[in-house]
Amino acid sequence: MEPAAARQRPAVDPRLSGSGATRPPVICSPQLELKTTLRELVIYIIFLIDLCIVTFSTVSTDMYYLNKVMSRLFLEPSSSEDSSSGFSSIRSRADFWRFAEGRLLDGLYWEQWYNNTTLTLQNNSSHIYYENLLLGVAQIRQLKVRNNTCSIYPYFRAFLQDCYGEYRYGAEDRSDFGLRNKSEWKYTSAPSLSPWYWGSTGLYSSGGYMFNLPKSKQESVEKLMFLRQNSWLTRGTRAVFIDFSTYNANVNLFCIIRLVVEFPATGGALTSSHIYSAKLLRYITYYDYFLASCEVTFCLFIITFIIHKAIKIVKLKKEYFRSAWNWLDLLLLVVSVLAIALNIYCTAAVSLLMEELLSNAHVYPDFYFLGFWQVLYNNIVAVNIFFAWIKILEYVQFNKSTRLPSILSRCAKDIIGFAIIFFIVFFAYAQLGYLIFGSQVEDFSTFQNCIFTQLRLVLGDFNFDTIEAANRVLGPIYFITFVFFVFFTLLNLFLAIINDTYSEVKADFEVLPSQELRIRDFFRRSCKALVKLKLKKPEMDTSPADESLGSEEFSASTSKDISKLSNGDSANEKSQLKLSKLKKGKEKRGQKYAPTEGTDSVTAQSYVSTADFQWLFSYTVELQKELNNTNAKIRRIMKSMEPKDASRQESTV
Repeated sequence: MEPAAARQRPAVDPRLSGSGATRPPVICSPQLELKTTLRELVIYIIFLIDLCIVTFSTVSTDMYYLNKVMSRLFLEPSSSEDSSSGFSSIRSRADFWRFAEGRLLDGLYWEQWYNNTTLTLQNNSSHIYYENLLLGVAQIRQLKVRNNTCSIYPYFRAFLQDCYGEYRYGAEDRSDFGLRNKSEWKYTSAPSLSPWYWGSTGLYSSGGYMFNLPKSKQESVEKLMFLRQNSWLTRGTRAVFIDFSTYNANVNLFCIIRLVVEFPATGGALTSSHIYSAKLLRYITYYDYFLASCEVTFCLFIITFIIHKAIKIVKLKKEYFRSAWNWLDLLLLVVSVLAIALNIYCTAAVSLLMEELLSNAHVYPDFYFLGFWQVLYNNIVAVNIFFAWIKILEYVQFNKSTRLPSILSRCAKDIIGFAIIFFIVFFAYAQLGYLIFGSQVEDFSTFQNCIFTQLRLVLGDFNFDTIEAANRVLGPIYFITFVFFVFFTLLNLFLAIINDTYSEVKADFEVLPSQELRIRDFFRRSCKALVKLKLKKPEMDTSPADESLGSEEFSASTSKDISKLSNGDSANEKSQLKLSKLKKGKEKRGQKYAPTEGTDSVTAQSYVSTADFQWLFSYTVELQKELNNTNAKIRRIMKSMEPKDASRQESTV
């Protein structure tokens, strides 16, 4: 949907018309355009409210608290004295086994109450923090690379016989190793739809060597000790994944947790984690069914908008794609359709897989697959509502006090030229920082980090001590020159471009009469019309004093309405066409209402019918618009002649 005042009316080619003459353009009155725009705005506001209800229902504060609780339990150390027990403190393979046999099992199995009394567990199921049911069991999986997946320089081949390169899907080791008698020693392929994991040093597949932890804590301890003693982790191990899921019935939320330990080719260990809270079981309470009705309403809105846009594209063809707002409408529709498709897929997948995943309590249920698509749906809906709110600017610009699109469109060329210069200088400094500080400072360790670090530096968030410590000579030079050229010079140049364009646009709209009616004027006239409808029709035998008083009030109100309507002038072609029509109507009315011989002249002159009043009012308004347009042309001509007069005076001097 787009405001009626901003709609494009393409010219008609004479060759396309049957008689060979150009068809006159369709002329809509400002009042009709304003009414149409207000109607579309009201419909769009209803759509936006429905979209907000659907969007914000996917997120709640309970999700944050649940993620925070799980993060504190597994990622942070249990106490300040034992700082090496947390997941984030893993620095080697030995630290991984220490965490797995200690903090991980303590967090997964809650078998005792706080006073050391043994809990009675149903179906031998653990409840983390006594509230979060552990679904099935946890799974541990590793990915390995083959030996001799990297090249050794000839001088060092006598000293080095094994070489394990970085993780790549082509270099992944899928052969059996170790004892080769159980699943943890044999490679297991992953389903085709399972998402890969984007880690710190590579993109990891969903297969690997995996095993499930038993339901008992003691059995899990024995299992992990057995694997550690038989060297389950080798030099070729590049990543270890710990996956498990919980369900909290109090808030109807699933929590999908993935802990990842990467062992890069450089040695050491890098840790990362993904903790998702998702509402997979959606339709339980009455409020959930209300949200379902809002989702159906949203789908109906999207179908209606698609039909409306298809009709406009067929009608306008290439002209439709010349407006940036039309491209925003298409983008909004594409994102909305994608969100609807993901919502249907997630709902169907949960209903089909939930019973299968929970059928065996001794098997790991892969809720990470469902949580991934649910989080993706939440992200798409967030992008959708962002574009939906941006579209409000299309209706706001109907008021002449807000001219942001006009400012941006006028200074587009200047901004493009400025952007070229800015990015040349910006990327030059990014490369300089990466080459100088990349091996010393974490913020400059990658080229991507350099870009974000420099953006933070522009906003005043920087750490000068680390830059100076990395290079005592080039560090301060880099910092001072970057602040001077980028912050003080280029950013102020950008602000100057915006400020200068804003002044030009403001001056133009002060000289030229506005082509649009203000919405508040429309409401004022509507209120006055409602008040007049309540008044009784005056009688014909009024006294001359009352007639004179009424004529004075009529002239005063008419002058006010004309002064208000002069702010919403239309184009010259429309005004001339309306004036010609009104003149013809004047001649017809003169013939129609000619006084008869037997009629009193005073009564004929004092009586004005409703039709004559409407015609006279419209004729006066069109005359006022024509005068305003002529005045604007004269001002433009005078403004363009001022530089010429100045140049002539200089030449004569």
